[in-house]
Amino acid sequence: MKYTSSTTEVPDAPAVPRHVAIIMDGNGRWATKRFLPRVAGHVKGVEAVRTVVESCARRGVEYLTLFAFSSENWRRPEEEVSLLMRLFVTALEREVSKLHANNIRLRVVGDLSRADEKLQGMIAAAERKTAANTRMTLTVCFNYGGRWDVMQAVGQMVKAHPGATDFTEEQLAPHLAMAYAPEPDLFIRTGGEQRISNFLLWQLAYTELFFTDTYWPDFSAECLDEAIASYQHRERRFGRTGAQLAEKTS
Repeated sequence: MKYTSSTTEVPDAPAVPRHVAIIMDGNGRWATKRFLPRVAGHVKGVEAVRTVVESCARRGVEYLTLFAFSSENWRRPEEEVSLLMRLFVTALEREVSKLHANNIRLRVVGDLSRADEKLQGMIAAAERKTAANTRMTLTVCFNYGGRWDVMQAVGQMVKAHPGATDFTEEQLAPHLAMAYAPEPDLFIRTGGEQRISNFLLWQLAYTELFFTDTYWPDFSAECLDEAIASYQHRERRFGRTGAQLAEKTS
């Protein structure tokens, strides 16, 4: 599909968000609160991923994007990073067939060069297996950063237009890591923090933001409904006035 920028065109504002993007925060704090090792929170968080994927698919969400591992997460303790890598491998082994059976396409975006060969191979195989699925596209952002995304897109754009000195959004857009998806309608961050943390910086320009204190392992279908209900009460103007919107809908 053609990527549409909300700063150059006015997109539709569907009642059910077409694209939901989530920062899954609070796994470690969930575990610490229960006097468990941090990895227990990450393991429990995988169950929440399964719940939210199923819930989004049932509600008619077309694109679900999850921030699984940022380019800054390498700063975490080596043991935790290693456990997260193993957990990602296990999740791929267990979940890809289920995604495929439910007609869900899997995409993994980010700088995959830091993943080992086994993980890179598993990602490629999972994407091939689910490539033709149409019910929903699940994107997992792995070793991803919004600034990395913009910079790699700029590099590709310059190569595609040798000698050019002036560029447009339309020329950059095809090179973004998620050029295959519309911009998110709804952004959710769990765990109580209220920041974007280098996630989809370009794409979130006009996204509705929803923050919740709920830790990710406790994020349920009901929590998702709360976020969607909040989104449905927003007036999405995209630079226009409220009077213009009222005139359009009257």
